[in-house]
Amino acid sequence: MPPQDIITPDFSRTLARLSFETNRQLGLLINRRGEIERVIVGDHRSILIPELTPTRGHSSRLRGLRCVHTHLKGEPLTEDDFMDLVFLRLDLMVVLEVDEHGGARRLLGAHLLPENVNGKGWLLLDPLSAHEPKLDFLQLVQSLESEFARKQALVEVKGNQDRAILVSVTSGPRAEAEAFMEELTELARSSGIAVAERIIQRQQRVNPKYLMGRGKLSELVLQALQSGVDLLIFDQDLNPSQMRSITDFTELRIIDRTQLILDIFAQRAKSREGKIQVEMAQLKYMLPRLAVKDDALSRLTGGIGSRGPGETKLEINRRRVRDRIARLEKQLLQIRKQRGQRRGLRLRTGLPVISIVGYTNSGKSTLLNTLTRSRVQVEDRFFATLDPASRRLRFPRDQEAIITDTVGFIRDLPSDLMEAFGATLEELRHAGLLLHVIDVSNPMFEEQMLAVEEILAKLDLHLIPMLRVFNKVDLVQDREYVENLRKRNQAITISALKGDNLRSLVEAMEERLCLVPPSLD
Repeated sequence: MPPQDIITPDFSRTLARLSFETNRQLGLLINRRGEIERVIVGDHRSILIPELTPTRGHSSRLRGLRCVHTHLKGEPLTEDDFMDLVFLRLDLMVVLEVDEHGGARRLLGAHLLPENVNGKGWLLLDPLSAHEPKLDFLQLVQSLESEFARKQALVEVKGNQDRAILVSVTSGPRAEAEAFMEELTELARSSGIAVAERIIQRQQRVNPKYLMGRGKLSELVLQALQSGVDLLIFDQDLNPSQMRSITDFTELRIIDRTQLILDIFAQRAKSREGKIQVEMAQLKYMLPRLAVKDDALSRLTGGIGSRGPGETKLEINRRRVRDRIARLEKQLLQIRKQRGQRRGLRLRTGLPVISIVGYTNSGKSTLLNTLTRSRVQVEDRFFATLDPASRRLRFPRDQEAIITDTVGFIRDLPSDLMEAFGATLEELRHAGLLLHVIDVSNPMFEEQMLAVEEILAKLDLHLIPMLRVFNKVDLVQDREYVENLRKRNQAITISALKGDNLRSLVEAMEERLCLVPPSLD
Protein backbone atom coordinates (compact mmCIF):
# COMPACT_ATOMS: atom_id res chain seq x y z
CA MET A 1 0.00 0.00 0.00
CA PRO A 2 1.36 3.45 -0.85
CA PRO A 3 1.83 5.78 2.13
CA GLN A 4 -1.03 8.14 2.89
CA ASP A 5 -0.28 11.76 2.03
CA ILE A 6 0.36 13.78 5.18
CA ILE A 7 -1.11 17.00 3.72
CA THR A 8 -4.69 16.51 4.91
CA PRO A 9 -7.25 19.22 5.80
CA ASP A 10 -6.56 18.67 9.53
CA PHE A 11 -2.81 18.95 8.90
CA SER A 12 -3.26 22.23 7.00
CA ARG A 13 -5.52 23.72 9.68
CA THR A 14 -3.11 22.81 12.49
CA LEU A 15 -0.06 24.16 10.66
CA ALA A 16 -1.87 27.41 9.76
CA ARG A 17 -3.06 27.94 13.37
CA LEU A 18 0.40 27.37 14.88
CA SER A 19 1.97 29.73 12.36
CA PHE A 20 -0.65 32.40 13.05
CA GLU A 21 -0.34 32.14 16.83
CA THR A 22 3.46 32.39 16.79
CA ASN A 23 3.50 34.97 13.98
CA ARG A 24 6.25 32.94 12.33
CA GLN A 25 6.51 31.05 9.10
CA LEU A 26 6.69 27.32 9.81
CA GLY A 27 8.12 24.77 7.40
CA LEU A 28 8.29 21.01 7.13
CA LEU A 29 10.51 18.78 5.01
CA ILE A 30 8.55 15.63 4.13
CA ASN A 31 9.97 12.54 2.46
CA ARG A 32 8.24 10.31 -0.08
CA ARG A 33 7.01 7.96 2.65
CA GLY A 34 5.00 10.85 4.07
CA GLU A 35 7.30 11.22 7.09
CA ILE A 36 8.36 14.59 8.50
CA GLU A 37 12.16 14.74 8.45
CA ARG A 38 12.68 18.29 9.69
CA VAL A 39 10.69 21.14 11.20
CA ILE A 40 11.85 24.68 10.39
CA VAL A 41 10.85 27.81 12.32
CA GLY A 42 11.35 31.15 10.60
CA ASP A 43 10.23 34.71 11.27
CA HIS A 44 7.06 36.40 10.02
CA ARG A 45 8.56 37.04 6.56
CA SER A 46 10.65 33.98 5.63
CA ILE A 47 12.17 30.67 6.62
CA LEU A 48 15.75 29.53 6.13
CA ILE A 49 16.20 25.90 5.14
CA PRO A 50 19.34 24.64 6.92
CA GLU A 51 22.12 22.79 5.12
CA LEU A 52 20.91 19.30 4.22
CA THR A 53 22.89 16.10 4.30
CA PRO A 54 24.42 15.51 0.83
CA THR A 55 22.73 12.80 -1.20
CA ARG A 56 25.19 10.08 -2.10
CA GLY A 57 25.44 9.24 -5.76
CA HIS A 58 22.24 11.10 -6.70
CA SER A 59 23.32 14.66 -7.40
CA SER A 60 21.67 14.35 -10.83
CA ARG A 61 18.25 13.41 -9.39
CA LEU A 62 15.56 14.98 -7.24
CA ARG A 63 16.32 14.88 -3.52
CA GLY A 64 13.22 12.97 -2.39
CA LEU A 65 11.98 15.77 -0.11
CA ARG A 66 9.23 18.35 -0.47
CA CYS A 67 9.03 21.53 1.52
CA VAL A 68 5.67 22.73 2.89
CA HIS A 69 5.73 26.10 4.64
CA THR A 70 3.33 28.87 5.56
CA HIS A 71 2.92 32.41 4.26
CA LEU A 72 1.19 34.79 6.69
CA LYS A 73 0.26 37.63 4.34
CA GLY A 74 -1.15 35.79 1.34
CA GLU A 75 2.08 36.05 -0.68
CA PRO A 76 2.64 33.76 -3.67
CA LEU A 77 5.81 31.68 -3.99
CA THR A 78 8.79 34.00 -3.68
CA GLU A 79 12.10 34.14 -5.51
CA ASP A 80 13.72 32.51 -2.48
CA ASP A 81 11.23 29.64 -2.74
CA PHE A 82 12.22 29.04 -6.35
CA MET A 83 15.93 29.29 -5.48
CA ASP A 84 15.51 26.65 -2.74
CA LEU A 85 13.53 24.46 -5.13
CA VAL A 86 16.41 24.53 -7.62
CA PHE A 87 19.50 24.53 -5.41
CA LEU A 88 18.15 21.80 -3.09
CA ARG A 89 16.57 19.79 -5.94
CA LEU A 90 13.32 19.44 -3.96
CA ASP A 91 10.48 17.27 -5.25
CA LEU A 92 7.99 20.04 -4.58
CA MET A 93 7.82 23.48 -2.98
CA VAL A 94 4.42 24.11 -1.37
CA VAL A 95 3.15 27.29 0.29
CA LEU A 96 0.16 27.16 2.65
CA GLU A 97 -1.67 30.51 2.72
CA VAL A 98 -2.79 31.55 6.20
CA ASP A 99 -5.80 33.90 6.29
CA GLU A 100 -6.31 36.88 8.61
CA HIS A 101 -8.06 34.67 11.20
CA GLY A 102 -5.38 31.96 11.30
CA GLY A 103 -7.23 29.58 9.01
CA ALA A 104 -5.80 27.59 6.10
CA ARG A 105 -6.78 29.04 2.71
CA ARG A 106 -4.97 27.56 -0.32
CA LEU A 107 -1.96 25.43 -1.21
CA LEU A 108 0.33 26.86 -3.89
CA GLY A 109 2.93 24.52 -5.36
CA ALA A 110 5.74 24.35 -7.91
CA HIS A 111 8.03 21.63 -9.19
CA LEU A 112 11.06 21.46 -11.43
CA LEU A 113 10.74 20.57 -15.11
CA PRO A 114 12.87 18.05 -17.03
CA GLU A 115 13.00 20.62 -19.82
CA ASN A 116 12.55 24.39 -19.77
CA VAL A 117 9.19 25.72 -20.98
CA ASN A 118 8.98 29.37 -22.07
CA GLY A 119 12.35 29.99 -20.49
CA LYS A 120 11.29 28.63 -17.09
CA GLY A 121 12.69 25.52 -15.44
CA TRP A 122 9.76 25.05 -13.07
CA LEU A 123 5.98 24.78 -13.28
CA LEU A 124 3.46 26.48 -11.00
CA LEU A 125 0.64 24.11 -10.12
CA ASP A 126 -2.98 25.25 -10.06
CA PRO A 127 -3.92 26.42 -6.54
CA LEU A 128 -5.50 23.73 -4.35
CA SER A 129 -8.06 24.21 -1.63
CA ALA A 130 -6.49 23.53 1.77
CA HIS A 131 -9.80 21.93 2.81
CA GLU A 132 -9.86 19.41 -0.03
CA PRO A 133 -6.38 19.05 -1.59
CA LYS A 134 -6.55 16.75 -4.59
CA LEU A 135 -3.01 15.89 -5.63
CA ASP A 136 -1.50 12.41 -6.00
CA PHE A 137 1.98 13.44 -4.92
CA LEU A 138 3.67 10.07 -5.47
CA GLN A 139 2.28 9.72 -8.98
CA LEU A 140 3.46 13.25 -9.81
CA VAL A 141 7.02 12.76 -8.52
CA GLN A 142 7.36 9.32 -10.14
CA SER A 143 6.30 10.83 -13.45
CA LEU A 144 8.85 13.64 -13.00
CA GLU A 145 11.66 11.21 -12.19
CA SER A 146 10.85 9.18 -15.32
CA GLU A 147 10.94 12.30 -17.49
CA PHE A 148 14.23 13.46 -15.96
CA ALA A 149 15.76 10.01 -16.57
CA ARG A 150 14.53 10.00 -20.20
CA LYS A 151 16.00 13.46 -20.85
CA GLN A 152 19.30 12.59 -19.15
CA ALA A 153 19.66 9.42 -21.24
CA LEU A 154 19.95 11.58 -24.38
CA VAL A 155 23.50 12.58 -23.35
CA GLU A 156 25.82 9.92 -24.77
CA VAL A 157 28.44 8.62 -22.36
CA LYS A 158 30.80 5.65 -22.35
CA GLY A 159 30.80 3.43 -19.27
CA ASN A 160 31.31 5.44 -16.08
CA GLN A 161 32.35 8.57 -17.95
CA ASP A 162 31.66 11.85 -16.13
CA ARG A 163 29.10 14.22 -17.64
CA ALA A 164 29.90 17.91 -17.40
CA ILE A 165 28.62 21.34 -18.30
CA LEU A 166 31.37 23.70 -19.41
CA VAL A 167 30.97 27.30 -18.26
CA SER A 168 32.73 30.48 -19.31
CA VAL A 169 31.97 33.79 -17.59
CA THR A 170 33.69 36.62 -19.39
CA SER A 171 33.54 40.30 -20.21
CA GLY A 172 35.65 39.80 -23.34
CA PRO A 173 34.62 39.50 -27.00
CA ARG A 174 32.20 36.72 -27.95
CA ALA A 175 34.50 35.27 -30.62
CA GLU A 176 37.37 34.97 -28.14
CA ALA A 177 35.09 33.32 -25.57
CA GLU A 178 33.92 30.78 -28.15
CA ALA A 179 37.50 29.95 -29.15
CA PHE A 180 38.46 29.46 -25.50
CA MET A 181 35.38 27.27 -25.03
CA GLU A 182 36.55 25.07 -27.93
CA GLU A 183 39.86 24.67 -26.13
CA LEU A 184 38.10 23.82 -22.85
CA THR A 185 36.05 21.22 -24.74
CA GLU A 186 39.25 19.61 -26.02
CA LEU A 187 40.69 19.64 -22.50
CA ALA A 188 37.55 17.90 -21.21
CA ARG A 189 37.73 15.34 -24.01
CA SER A 190 41.39 14.70 -23.22
CA SER A 191 40.39 14.05 -19.61
CA GLY A 192 37.73 11.53 -20.65
CA ILE A 193 34.73 13.72 -19.81
CA ALA A 194 31.47 13.75 -21.79
CA VAL A 195 30.35 17.32 -22.44
CA ALA A 196 26.58 17.71 -22.06
CA GLU A 197 26.31 21.50 -22.47
CA ARG A 198 28.54 24.51 -23.15
CA ILE A 199 27.48 27.83 -21.67
CA ILE A 200 29.09 31.22 -22.29
CA GLN A 201 27.88 33.93 -19.92
CA ARG A 202 29.00 37.38 -21.04
CA GLN A 203 28.79 40.11 -18.41
CA GLN A 204 30.04 43.67 -18.29
CA ARG A 205 31.43 42.99 -14.84
CA VAL A 206 32.18 39.52 -13.51
CA ASN A 207 30.60 38.83 -10.11
CA PRO A 208 33.53 38.63 -7.64
CA LYS A 209 31.72 36.13 -5.39
CA TYR A 210 30.00 33.71 -7.77
CA LEU A 211 31.40 34.78 -11.17
CA MET A 212 27.73 35.07 -12.18
CA GLY A 213 24.57 36.23 -10.36
CA ARG A 214 22.58 33.84 -8.15
CA GLY A 215 19.80 33.74 -10.72
CA LYS A 216 22.15 32.61 -13.47
CA LEU A 217 23.78 30.16 -11.08
CA SER A 218 20.37 28.63 -10.30
CA GLU A 219 19.69 28.26 -14.05
CA LEU A 220 23.01 26.47 -14.36
CA VAL A 221 22.24 24.08 -11.48
CA LEU A 222 18.82 23.33 -12.98
CA GLN A 223 20.35 22.71 -16.39
CA ALA A 224 22.77 20.27 -14.76
CA LEU A 225 19.86 18.39 -13.19
CA GLN A 226 17.98 18.29 -16.49
CA SER A 227 21.05 16.95 -18.31
CA GLY A 228 22.02 14.40 -15.65
CA VAL A 229 25.24 16.26 -14.96
CA ASP A 230 27.12 16.15 -11.66
CA LEU A 231 30.16 18.21 -12.71
CA LEU A 232 30.59 21.89 -13.63
CA ILE A 233 33.86 22.99 -15.25
CA PHE A 234 34.65 26.71 -15.30
CA ASP A 235 37.02 28.07 -17.91
CA GLN A 236 38.08 30.76 -15.46
CA ASP A 237 40.29 29.88 -12.50
CA LEU A 238 38.27 30.07 -9.28
CA ASN A 239 39.89 31.54 -6.20
CA PRO A 240 39.27 29.74 -2.87
CA SER A 241 36.49 32.16 -1.90
CA GLN A 242 34.63 31.71 -5.20
CA MET A 243 35.00 27.93 -4.99
CA ARG A 244 33.44 27.92 -1.51
CA SER A 245 30.65 30.34 -2.47
CA ILE A 246 29.58 28.29 -5.50
CA THR A 247 29.81 24.90 -3.77
CA ASP A 248 27.74 26.26 -0.86
CA PHE A 249 24.79 26.48 -3.27
CA THR A 250 25.00 23.07 -4.89
CA GLU A 251 26.10 19.50 -4.36
CA LEU A 252 27.54 19.42 -7.86
CA ARG A 253 31.27 18.93 -8.15
CA ILE A 254 32.94 22.17 -9.19
CA ILE A 255 36.35 22.38 -10.86
CA ASP A 256 38.14 25.07 -12.80
CA ARG A 257 40.45 25.04 -15.79
CA THR A 258 43.60 24.56 -13.71
CA GLN A 259 42.13 21.53 -11.94
CA LEU A 260 41.15 20.05 -15.30
CA ILE A 261 44.68 20.49 -16.66
CA LEU A 262 46.13 18.95 -13.49
CA ASP A 263 43.74 16.01 -13.87
CA ILE A 264 44.95 15.40 -17.42
CA PHE A 265 48.56 15.54 -16.27
CA ALA A 266 47.79 13.09 -13.45
CA GLN A 267 46.29 10.64 -15.96
CA ARG A 268 49.17 10.94 -18.42
CA ALA A 269 52.19 10.97 -16.08
CA LYS A 270 54.04 7.67 -16.48
CA SER A 271 57.56 8.26 -15.20
CA ARG A 272 58.40 8.66 -11.50
CA GLU A 273 59.55 12.19 -12.22
CA GLY A 274 56.32 13.10 -13.99
CA LYS A 275 54.17 11.69 -11.20
CA ILE A 276 56.12 13.62 -8.57
CA GLN A 277 55.84 16.84 -10.55
CA VAL A 278 52.09 16.46 -10.99
CA GLU A 279 51.45 15.56 -7.36
CA MET A 280 53.42 18.57 -6.18
CA ALA A 281 51.46 20.89 -8.47
CA GLN A 282 48.16 19.41 -7.25
CA LEU A 283 49.12 19.84 -3.60
CA LYS A 284 50.20 23.45 -4.13
CA TYR A 285 46.88 24.15 -5.85
CA MET A 286 44.92 22.43 -3.07
CA LEU A 287 46.72 24.02 -0.10
CA PRO A 288 44.89 27.40 0.00
CA ARG A 289 41.59 25.66 -0.75
CA LEU A 290 41.58 23.27 2.19
CA ALA A 291 38.52 23.90 4.34
CA VAL A 292 36.43 22.09 6.90
CA LYS A 293 32.70 22.89 7.00
CA ASP A 294 31.71 20.80 10.00
CA ASP A 295 32.53 22.72 13.18
CA ALA A 296 32.05 19.53 15.19
CA LEU A 297 35.11 18.07 13.48
CA SER A 298 37.17 21.23 13.47
CA ARG A 299 39.07 20.45 16.68
CA LEU A 300 40.83 17.41 18.08
CA THR A 301 40.03 16.57 21.67
CA GLY A 302 43.12 16.72 23.84
CA GLY A 303 43.68 13.90 26.34
CA ILE A 304 45.27 14.09 29.78
CA GLY A 305 48.67 15.69 29.54
CA SER A 306 47.93 17.35 26.20
CA ARG A 307 49.88 20.54 25.68
CA GLY A 308 47.88 23.43 24.27
CA PRO A 309 44.37 23.42 22.85
CA GLY A 310 45.23 21.12 19.94
CA GLU A 311 45.21 21.80 16.23
CA THR A 312 42.22 22.25 13.99
CA LYS A 313 41.68 19.66 11.29
CA LEU A 314 42.38 22.38 8.75
CA GLU A 315 45.74 23.17 10.33
CA ILE A 316 46.66 19.49 10.47
CA ASN A 317 45.69 18.99 6.83
CA ARG A 318 47.72 22.01 5.79
CA ARG A 319 50.73 20.88 7.80
CA ARG A 320 50.60 17.42 6.25
CA VAL A 321 50.31 18.91 2.77
CA ARG A 322 53.26 21.24 3.40
CA ASP A 323 55.32 18.31 4.73
CA ARG A 324 54.47 16.27 1.63
CA ILE A 325 55.39 19.17 -0.66
CA ALA A 326 58.74 19.51 1.13
CA ARG A 327 59.46 15.78 0.62
CA LEU A 328 58.50 15.97 -3.05
CA GLU A 329 60.73 19.02 -3.56
CA LYS A 330 63.69 17.07 -2.13
CA GLN A 331 62.96 14.18 -4.50
CA LEU A 332 62.73 16.57 -7.45
CA LEU A 333 66.01 18.16 -6.44
CA GLN A 334 67.65 14.73 -6.53
CA ILE A 335 66.09 14.01 -9.92
CA ARG A 336 67.32 17.38 -11.17
CA LYS A 337 70.88 16.47 -10.11
CA GLN A 338 70.63 13.13 -11.92
CA ARG A 339 69.23 14.83 -15.00
CA GLY A 340 72.07 17.36 -14.85
CA GLN A 341 74.63 14.54 -14.77
CA ARG A 342 73.08 12.88 -17.81
CA ARG A 343 72.94 16.24 -19.56
CA GLY A 344 76.62 16.78 -18.77
CA LEU A 345 77.48 13.48 -20.45
CA ARG A 346 75.54 14.52 -23.53
CA LEU A 347 77.20 17.92 -23.65
CA ARG A 348 80.63 16.31 -23.46
CA THR A 349 79.86 14.49 -26.70
CA GLY A 350 79.83 17.93 -28.33
CA LEU A 351 76.51 17.29 -30.07
CA PRO A 352 74.24 20.32 -30.42
CA VAL A 353 70.81 20.10 -28.77
CA ILE A 354 67.53 20.97 -30.50
CA SER A 355 64.40 21.29 -28.35
CA ILE A 356 60.90 21.11 -29.83
CA VAL A 357 58.48 23.46 -28.10
CA GLY A 358 54.95 24.53 -28.88
CA TYR A 359 51.33 24.63 -27.88
CA THR A 360 49.81 21.35 -26.79
CA ASN A 361 48.60 19.15 -29.67
CA SER A 362 50.49 21.18 -32.29
CA GLY A 363 52.29 18.10 -33.66
CA LYS A 364 55.60 18.13 -31.76
CA SER A 365 55.79 14.36 -31.15
CA THR A 366 54.76 13.64 -34.74
CA LEU A 367 57.60 15.86 -35.97
CA LEU A 368 60.11 14.08 -33.70
CA ASN A 369 58.95 10.70 -35.01
CA THR A 370 59.13 11.82 -38.64
CA LEU A 371 62.59 13.40 -38.33
CA THR A 372 64.17 10.52 -36.40
CA ARG A 373 62.00 7.58 -37.51
CA SER A 374 61.02 7.00 -33.91
CA ARG A 375 57.84 5.73 -32.32
CA VAL A 376 57.12 8.21 -29.57
CA GLN A 377 53.46 7.92 -28.56
CA VAL A 378 51.24 10.26 -30.57
CA GLU A 379 47.58 11.05 -29.85
CA ASP A 380 45.15 13.67 -31.11
CA ARG A 381 44.65 14.90 -27.56
CA PHE A 382 45.98 17.66 -25.37
CA PHE A 383 49.10 16.83 -23.35
CA ALA A 384 49.65 13.42 -24.91
CA THR A 385 53.36 13.89 -24.11
CA LEU A 386 54.45 14.72 -20.57
CA ASP A 387 57.81 13.03 -20.23
CA PRO A 388 60.53 14.46 -22.49
CA ALA A 389 61.88 12.17 -25.19
CA SER A 390 65.34 12.61 -26.73
CA ARG A 391 66.57 11.07 -29.97
CA ARG A 392 69.62 11.43 -32.22
CA LEU A 393 69.07 13.27 -35.47
CA ARG A 394 71.48 12.69 -38.36
CA PHE A 395 71.67 15.45 -40.94
CA PRO A 396 72.32 14.73 -44.65
CA ARG A 397 75.97 15.90 -44.30
CA ASP A 398 76.60 13.29 -41.55
CA GLN A 399 76.37 15.85 -38.79
CA GLU A 400 74.42 14.77 -35.69
CA ALA A 401 72.34 16.51 -33.02
CA ILE A 402 70.21 15.59 -30.03
CA ILE A 403 66.56 16.51 -30.60
CA THR A 404 64.19 16.60 -27.61
CA ASP A 405 60.41 16.65 -27.43
CA THR A 406 58.97 18.56 -24.45
CA VAL A 407 55.63 18.93 -22.68
CA GLY A 408 53.19 21.16 -24.55
CA PHE A 409 52.36 24.64 -23.37
CA ILE A 410 48.92 26.20 -23.05
CA ARG A 411 47.64 29.72 -22.42
CA ASP A 412 47.60 30.77 -18.77
CA LEU A 413 49.70 27.73 -17.86
CA PRO A 414 49.22 27.24 -14.10
CA SER A 415 52.25 28.68 -12.31
CA ASP A 416 52.42 25.76 -9.89
CA LEU A 417 52.53 23.37 -12.82
CA MET A 418 55.25 25.37 -14.57
CA GLU A 419 57.24 25.45 -11.34
CA ALA A 420 56.79 21.71 -10.76
CA PHE A 421 58.03 20.96 -14.28
CA GLY A 422 61.06 23.18 -13.78
CA ALA A 423 63.43 20.21 -13.91
CA THR A 424 61.99 19.13 -17.26
CA LEU A 425 61.91 22.63 -18.73
CA GLU A 426 65.49 23.20 -17.58
CA GLU A 427 66.49 20.98 -20.51
CA LEU A 428 65.53 23.87 -22.76
CA ARG A 429 68.24 26.11 -21.28
CA HIS A 430 70.96 24.00 -22.86
CA ALA A 431 69.43 23.91 -26.33
CA GLY A 432 71.27 25.48 -29.21
CA LEU A 433 68.02 25.85 -31.12
CA LEU A 434 64.32 25.89 -30.27
CA LEU A 435 61.88 24.57 -32.87
CA HIS A 436 58.60 26.34 -32.17
CA VAL A 437 55.94 24.10 -33.75
CA ILE A 438 52.68 25.95 -34.52
CA ASP A 439 49.42 24.37 -35.68
CA VAL A 440 48.60 26.83 -38.45
CA SER A 441 45.25 25.08 -39.10
CA ASN A 442 43.97 26.21 -35.70
CA PRO A 443 41.91 29.44 -35.92
CA MET A 444 43.62 30.66 -32.73
CA PHE A 445 47.16 29.83 -33.89
CA GLU A 446 48.42 33.40 -33.55
CA GLU A 447 47.19 33.62 -29.93
CA GLN A 448 48.73 30.18 -29.25
CA MET A 449 52.03 31.23 -30.81
CA LEU A 450 52.09 34.34 -28.64
CA ALA A 451 51.20 32.34 -25.49
CA VAL A 452 54.13 29.95 -26.06
CA GLU A 453 56.62 32.73 -26.67
CA GLU A 454 55.40 34.60 -23.58
CA ILE A 455 56.04 31.47 -21.50
CA LEU A 456 59.50 31.12 -23.02
CA ALA A 457 60.19 34.75 -22.07
CA LYS A 458 59.05 34.09 -18.48
CA LEU A 459 61.48 31.18 -18.37
CA ASP A 460 64.28 33.45 -19.69
CA LEU A 461 64.59 31.29 -22.79
CA HIS A 462 63.78 33.99 -25.34
CA LEU A 463 67.47 34.62 -26.15
CA ILE A 464 67.99 31.07 -27.48
CA PRO A 465 67.82 30.99 -31.31
CA MET A 466 64.32 29.95 -32.37
CA LEU A 467 62.88 28.70 -35.63
CA ARG A 468 59.14 28.94 -36.15
CA VAL A 469 57.65 25.88 -37.85
CA PHE A 470 54.12 26.19 -39.22
CA ASN A 471 52.75 22.64 -39.07
CA LYS A 472 49.60 21.02 -40.53
CA VAL A 473 49.63 23.17 -43.67
CA ASP A 474 47.95 20.25 -45.46
CA LEU A 475 44.78 21.14 -43.53
CA VAL A 476 44.74 24.74 -44.83
CA GLN A 477 43.15 25.26 -48.24
CA ASP A 478 44.41 28.79 -48.98
CA ARG A 479 48.07 28.25 -49.98
CA GLU A 480 48.64 31.93 -50.73
CA TYR A 481 47.54 32.77 -47.19
CA VAL A 482 50.01 30.22 -45.79
CA GLU A 483 52.83 31.59 -47.92
CA ASN A 484 52.16 35.13 -46.74
CA LEU A 485 52.18 33.90 -43.16
CA ARG A 486 55.48 32.14 -43.72
CA LYS A 487 57.14 35.27 -45.09
CA ARG A 488 55.73 37.55 -42.41
CA ASN A 489 56.87 35.27 -39.57
CA GLN A 490 60.11 34.03 -41.20
CA ALA A 491 58.88 30.50 -40.68
CA ILE A 492 59.14 27.09 -42.34
CA THR A 493 55.86 25.49 -43.46
CA ILE A 494 55.55 21.70 -43.15
CA SER A 495 53.21 18.79 -42.63
CA ALA A 496 54.88 16.59 -40.02
CA LEU A 497 52.31 13.86 -40.54
CA LYS A 498 52.76 13.66 -44.34
CA GLY A 499 56.44 14.60 -44.36
CA ASP A 500 55.91 17.62 -46.63
CA ASN A 501 58.78 20.14 -46.92
CA LEU A 502 60.92 18.51 -44.23
CA ARG A 503 64.02 19.02 -46.35
CA SER A 504 63.63 22.81 -46.06
CA LEU A 505 63.25 22.43 -42.31
CA VAL A 506 66.39 20.29 -41.98
CA GLU A 507 68.39 22.77 -44.05
CA ALA A 508 67.17 25.67 -41.92
CA MET A 509 68.10 23.74 -38.75
CA GLU A 510 71.60 23.08 -40.08
CA GLU A 511 72.03 26.73 -40.92
CA ARG A 512 70.78 27.95 -37.53
CA LEU A 513 73.08 25.53 -35.74
CA CYS A 514 75.98 26.75 -37.92
CA LEU A 515 76.61 23.21 -39.15
CA VAL A 516 76.88 24.59 -42.69
CA PRO A 517 77.74 28.08 -43.96
CA PRO A 518 74.66 30.29 -44.46
CA SER A 519 73.35 30.40 -48.00
CA LEU A 520 74.30 33.50 -50.04
CA ASP A 521 70.81 34.07 -51.40
